Amino acid sequence: MTTHSSTLQASGRGQATSADRRRQVVVTVSEVLCVVGTLVGVGVLGTRVEESSGGSLAADATLLAPAVPAFSIWSVIYLGLGAYTVWQWLPGPATDPRVRSTGYLAAVSMLLNAAWLLVTQQGWIWVSVGVIAALTITLGVLVRRLGSSAGATTASRLLLDGTFGLYLGWVSVATCANVTAALVSSGVRPGAAVAQGAAVVVLAVAAGVGVLLARQLGGRYAVAAAMAWGLGWIAVGRVTTGPTSVVTAVAAGVAAAVVLWAATAERPTGRGRPATA
Repeated sequence: MTTHSSTLQASGRGQATSADRRRQVVVTVSEVLCVVGTLVGVGVLGTRVEESSGGSLAADATLLAPAVPAFSIWSVIYLGLGAYTVWQWLPGPATDPRVRSTGYLAAVSMLLNAAWLLVTQQGWIWVSVGVIAALTITLGVLVRRLGSSAGATTASRLLLDGTFGLYLGWVSVATCANVTAALVSSGVRPGAAVAQGAAVVVLAVAAGVGVLLARQLGGRYAVAAAMAWGLGWIAVGRVTTGPTSVVTAVAAGVAAAVVLWAATAERPTGRGRPATA
Protein backbone atom coordinates (compact mmCIF):
# COMPACT_ATOMS: atom_id res chain seq x y z
CA MET A 1 0.00 0.00 0.00
CA THR A 2 2.84 2.40 0.88
CA THR A 3 4.60 1.67 -2.40
CA HIS A 4 1.38 2.25 -4.35
CA SER A 5 0.77 5.56 -2.55
CA SER A 6 4.33 6.70 -3.25
CA THR A 7 3.92 5.86 -6.91
CA LEU A 8 0.74 7.91 -7.11
CA GLN A 9 2.41 10.87 -5.43
CA ALA A 10 5.44 10.64 -7.71
CA SER A 11 3.24 10.68 -10.78
CA GLY A 12 1.19 13.61 -9.50
CA ARG A 13 -2.01 11.53 -9.50
CA GLY A 14 -4.28 10.23 -6.80
CA GLN A 15 -7.43 11.49 -5.11
CA ALA A 16 -8.76 14.82 -6.35
CA THR A 17 -8.14 17.62 -3.87
CA SER A 18 -10.15 20.73 -3.00
CA ALA A 19 -7.71 22.68 -5.18
CA ASP A 20 -8.64 20.42 -8.09
CA ARG A 21 -12.33 21.05 -7.48
CA ARG A 22 -11.83 24.81 -7.39
CA ARG A 23 -9.93 24.67 -10.66
CA GLN A 24 -12.63 22.56 -12.28
CA VAL A 25 -15.34 25.01 -11.20
CA VAL A 26 -13.36 28.01 -12.45
CA VAL A 27 -12.81 26.35 -15.83
CA THR A 28 -16.50 25.46 -16.11
CA VAL A 29 -17.72 28.95 -15.22
CA SER A 30 -15.22 30.43 -17.67
CA GLU A 31 -16.48 28.12 -20.41
CA VAL A 32 -20.08 29.20 -19.76
CA LEU A 33 -19.06 32.87 -20.03
CA CYS A 34 -17.13 32.06 -23.20
CA VAL A 35 -20.26 30.51 -24.71
CA VAL A 36 -22.28 33.60 -23.78
CA GLY A 37 -19.66 35.81 -25.40
CA THR A 38 -19.78 33.64 -28.50
CA LEU A 39 -23.55 33.99 -28.73
CA VAL A 40 -23.02 37.74 -28.66
CA GLY A 41 -20.34 37.56 -31.36
CA VAL A 42 -22.36 35.44 -33.76
CA GLY A 43 -25.33 37.78 -33.53
CA VAL A 44 -27.66 35.72 -31.33
CA LEU A 45 -27.35 38.11 -28.39
CA GLY A 46 -25.64 41.01 -30.11
CA THR A 47 -24.09 42.27 -33.33
CA ARG A 48 -22.05 39.87 -35.44
CA VAL A 49 -18.29 40.45 -35.21
CA GLU A 50 -17.97 41.39 -38.88
CA GLU A 51 -20.60 44.08 -38.41
CA SER A 52 -19.21 45.47 -35.16
CA SER A 53 -16.52 48.13 -34.76
CA GLY A 54 -17.76 49.90 -37.86
CA GLY A 55 -17.10 46.86 -40.06
CA SER A 56 -13.34 47.03 -39.39
CA LEU A 57 -13.21 43.30 -38.68
CA ALA A 58 -15.10 42.17 -41.79
CA ALA A 59 -13.48 39.72 -44.20
CA ASP A 60 -13.10 42.42 -46.84
CA ALA A 61 -12.04 45.27 -44.56
CA THR A 62 -8.24 44.96 -44.87
CA LEU A 63 -5.56 43.16 -46.86
CA LEU A 64 -4.89 40.84 -43.93
CA ALA A 65 -8.47 39.78 -43.24
CA PRO A 66 -8.98 36.04 -43.89
CA ALA A 67 -11.84 35.00 -46.17
CA VAL A 68 -15.09 34.04 -44.43
CA PRO A 69 -14.60 30.22 -44.54
CA ALA A 70 -11.46 30.62 -42.40
CA PHE A 71 -13.58 31.38 -39.35
CA SER A 72 -15.10 27.90 -39.41
CA ILE A 73 -12.05 26.85 -37.39
CA TRP A 74 -13.77 28.41 -34.39
CA SER A 75 -16.35 25.61 -34.52
CA VAL A 76 -13.57 23.08 -33.97
CA ILE A 77 -11.95 25.16 -31.22
CA TYR A 78 -15.21 25.76 -29.37
CA LEU A 79 -16.13 22.09 -29.64
CA GLY A 80 -12.73 21.22 -28.20
CA LEU A 81 -13.11 23.71 -25.35
CA GLY A 82 -16.52 22.30 -24.46
CA ALA A 83 -15.25 18.72 -24.54
CA TYR A 84 -12.20 19.72 -22.49
CA THR A 85 -14.42 21.34 -19.85
CA VAL A 86 -16.42 18.13 -19.42
CA TRP A 87 -13.37 15.84 -19.64
CA GLN A 88 -11.43 17.67 -16.91
CA TRP A 89 -14.11 16.61 -14.42
CA LEU A 90 -13.33 12.91 -14.94
CA PRO A 91 -11.29 11.18 -12.20
CA GLY A 92 -8.16 10.67 -14.29
CA PRO A 93 -7.84 14.14 -15.86
CA ALA A 94 -8.81 15.82 -12.55
CA THR A 95 -5.43 14.87 -11.09
CA ASP A 96 -3.39 14.85 -14.31
CA PRO A 97 -0.27 17.01 -13.78
CA ARG A 98 -0.67 18.59 -17.22
CA VAL A 99 -4.29 19.50 -16.47
CA ARG A 100 -3.31 20.87 -13.09
CA SER A 101 -0.57 23.06 -14.53
CA THR A 102 -2.71 24.51 -17.33
CA GLY A 103 -6.28 24.60 -16.00
CA TYR A 104 -6.30 28.20 -14.83
CA LEU A 105 -4.59 29.35 -18.02
CA ALA A 106 -7.33 27.58 -19.99
CA ALA A 107 -9.92 29.45 -17.93
CA VAL A 108 -8.18 32.78 -18.54
CA SER A 109 -8.10 32.09 -22.28
CA MET A 110 -11.87 31.50 -22.28
CA LEU A 111 -12.51 34.73 -20.37
CA LEU A 112 -10.25 36.71 -22.70
CA ASN A 113 -12.10 35.22 -25.66
CA ALA A 114 -15.41 36.44 -24.24
CA ALA A 115 -13.87 39.82 -23.39
CA TRP A 116 -12.64 40.28 -26.96
CA LEU A 117 -16.11 39.64 -28.34
CA LEU A 118 -17.66 42.06 -25.88
CA VAL A 119 -15.23 44.93 -26.45
CA THR A 120 -15.62 44.68 -30.22
CA GLN A 121 -19.36 45.05 -29.66
CA GLN A 122 -18.60 48.44 -28.13
CA GLY A 123 -16.39 49.44 -31.04
CA TRP A 124 -13.30 49.54 -28.83
CA ILE A 125 -11.00 48.29 -31.56
CA TRP A 126 -7.69 49.19 -29.88
CA VAL A 127 -8.83 47.63 -26.63
CA SER A 128 -9.55 44.47 -28.61
CA VAL A 129 -5.92 44.51 -29.79
CA GLY A 130 -4.74 44.46 -26.16
CA VAL A 131 -7.16 41.66 -25.31
CA ILE A 132 -6.16 39.44 -28.21
CA ALA A 133 -2.48 40.04 -27.49
CA ALA A 134 -3.05 38.93 -23.89
CA LEU A 135 -4.95 35.89 -25.21
CA THR A 136 -2.07 34.95 -27.50
CA ILE A 137 0.46 35.21 -24.66
CA THR A 138 -1.76 33.17 -22.34
CA LEU A 139 -2.13 30.40 -24.90
CA GLY A 140 1.58 30.44 -25.65
CA VAL A 141 2.40 29.90 -21.97
CA LEU A 142 -0.28 27.19 -21.72
CA VAL A 143 0.97 25.19 -24.70
CA ARG A 144 4.55 25.54 -23.55
CA ARG A 145 3.59 24.13 -20.14
CA LEU A 146 2.15 21.06 -21.81
CA GLY A 147 5.67 20.10 -22.80
CA SER A 148 6.01 16.71 -24.39
CA SER A 149 2.83 14.69 -24.89
CA ALA A 150 4.78 11.44 -24.57
CA GLY A 151 2.82 9.03 -22.41
CA ALA A 152 -0.32 11.18 -22.51
CA THR A 153 -3.65 9.53 -23.29
CA THR A 154 -5.32 9.99 -26.65
CA ALA A 155 -7.98 12.19 -25.03
CA SER A 156 -5.31 14.36 -23.44
CA ARG A 157 -3.49 14.81 -26.73
CA LEU A 158 -6.72 15.75 -28.50
CA LEU A 159 -8.31 17.97 -25.88
CA LEU A 160 -5.20 19.63 -24.48
CA ASP A 161 -2.53 19.58 -27.19
CA GLY A 162 -4.98 19.60 -30.09
CA THR A 163 -7.54 22.14 -28.91
CA PHE A 164 -5.14 24.65 -27.40
CA GLY A 165 -2.62 24.18 -30.19
CA LEU A 166 -5.26 25.11 -32.78
CA TYR A 167 -6.42 27.93 -30.53
CA LEU A 168 -2.90 29.39 -30.27
CA GLY A 169 -2.15 29.05 -33.98
CA TRP A 170 -5.37 30.72 -35.10
CA VAL A 171 -5.17 33.56 -32.56
CA SER A 172 -1.57 34.26 -33.61
CA VAL A 173 -2.75 35.01 -37.14
CA ALA A 174 -5.89 36.79 -35.91
CA THR A 175 -3.72 39.16 -33.88
CA CYS A 176 -2.04 40.40 -37.07
CA ALA A 177 -5.42 40.92 -38.71
CA ASN A 178 -6.73 42.67 -35.57
CA VAL A 179 -3.84 45.16 -35.47
CA THR A 180 -4.30 45.93 -39.17
CA ALA A 181 -8.03 46.45 -38.66
CA ALA A 182 -7.33 48.83 -35.78
CA LEU A 183 -4.94 50.89 -37.90
CA VAL A 184 -7.41 51.16 -40.76
CA SER A 185 -10.18 52.01 -38.31
CA SER A 186 -8.01 54.83 -36.96
CA GLY A 187 -7.70 56.39 -40.40
CA VAL A 188 -4.38 54.90 -41.51
CA ARG A 189 -5.08 54.41 -45.20
CA PRO A 190 -1.86 54.47 -47.25
CA GLY A 191 -1.73 54.12 -51.02
CA ALA A 192 -2.05 50.72 -52.64
CA ALA A 193 1.70 50.15 -53.03
CA VAL A 194 2.51 51.12 -49.45
CA ALA A 195 -0.41 49.07 -48.10
CA GLN A 196 0.74 45.97 -49.98
CA GLY A 197 4.31 46.47 -48.82
CA ALA A 198 3.16 46.78 -45.22
CA ALA A 199 1.01 43.67 -45.61
CA VAL A 200 4.01 41.70 -46.87
CA VAL A 201 6.06 42.87 -43.87
CA VAL A 202 3.34 41.82 -41.42
CA LEU A 203 3.02 38.44 -43.11
CA ALA A 204 6.78 38.00 -42.86
CA VAL A 205 6.49 38.72 -39.14
CA ALA A 206 3.67 36.16 -38.89
CA ALA A 207 5.89 33.58 -40.59
CA GLY A 208 8.67 34.46 -38.14
CA VAL A 209 6.29 33.95 -35.24
CA GLY A 210 5.37 30.57 -36.68
CA VAL A 211 9.05 29.59 -36.85
CA LEU A 212 9.62 30.82 -33.29
CA LEU A 213 6.63 28.85 -31.99
CA ALA A 214 7.87 25.75 -33.81
CA ARG A 215 11.27 26.05 -32.17
CA GLN A 216 9.94 26.85 -28.71
CA LEU A 217 7.16 24.27 -28.70
CA GLY A 218 8.84 21.42 -30.50
CA GLY A 219 7.09 21.68 -33.85
CA ARG A 220 3.48 21.19 -32.79
CA TYR A 221 1.41 20.43 -35.87
CA ALA A 222 -1.82 21.77 -34.35
CA VAL A 223 -0.29 25.23 -33.94
CA ALA A 224 1.25 25.20 -37.42
CA ALA A 225 -1.90 23.85 -39.07
CA ALA A 226 -4.07 26.60 -37.57
CA MET A 227 -1.60 29.30 -38.58
CA ALA A 228 -1.33 27.91 -42.10
CA TRP A 229 -5.13 27.72 -42.26
CA GLY A 230 -5.49 31.39 -41.39
CA LEU A 231 -2.67 32.52 -43.69
CA GLY A 232 -4.00 30.37 -46.52
CA TRP A 233 -7.43 31.97 -46.28
CA ILE A 234 -5.84 35.41 -46.32
CA ALA A 235 -4.31 34.38 -49.64
CA VAL A 236 -7.67 33.14 -50.93
CA GLY A 237 -9.41 36.30 -49.79
CA ARG A 238 -7.01 38.55 -51.67
CA VAL A 239 -7.74 36.90 -55.00
CA THR A 240 -11.46 36.24 -54.60
CA THR A 241 -12.86 39.21 -52.67
CA GLY A 242 -11.89 42.80 -52.09
CA PRO A 243 -9.49 44.27 -51.42
CA THR A 244 -7.67 42.23 -54.06
CA SER A 245 -3.89 41.95 -54.06
CA VAL A 246 -1.90 39.24 -55.79
CA VAL A 247 1.25 40.36 -53.97
CA THR A 248 -0.40 39.89 -50.58
CA ALA A 249 -1.88 36.56 -51.66
CA VAL A 250 1.53 35.22 -52.68
CA ALA A 251 3.15 36.48 -49.47
CA ALA A 252 0.43 34.84 -47.37
CA GLY A 253 0.85 31.57 -49.25
CA VAL A 254 4.61 31.63 -48.73
CA ALA A 255 4.15 32.44 -45.03
CA ALA A 256 1.81 29.45 -44.65
CA ALA A 257 4.36 27.17 -46.30
CA VAL A 258 7.16 28.48 -44.06
CA VAL A 259 5.11 27.83 -40.92
CA LEU A 260 4.37 24.24 -41.95
CA TRP A 261 8.00 23.65 -42.94
CA ALA A 262 9.23 24.97 -39.59
CA ALA A 263 6.91 22.67 -37.64
CA THR A 264 8.05 19.66 -39.67
CA ALA A 265 11.71 20.58 -39.22
CA GLU A 266 11.36 20.97 -35.46
CA ARG A 267 9.49 17.72 -34.81
CA PRO A 268 11.51 15.46 -32.46
CA THR A 269 11.64 12.66 -35.06
CA GLY A 270 12.94 15.13 -37.64
CA ARG A 271 16.23 15.68 -35.85
CA GLY A 272 16.45 12.78 -33.51
CA ARG A 273 16.27 14.95 -30.39
CA PRO A 274 13.69 15.85 -27.75
CA ALA A 275 11.26 18.70 -28.45
CA THR A 276 12.72 22.07 -27.48
CA ALA A 277 9.79 22.63 -25.13
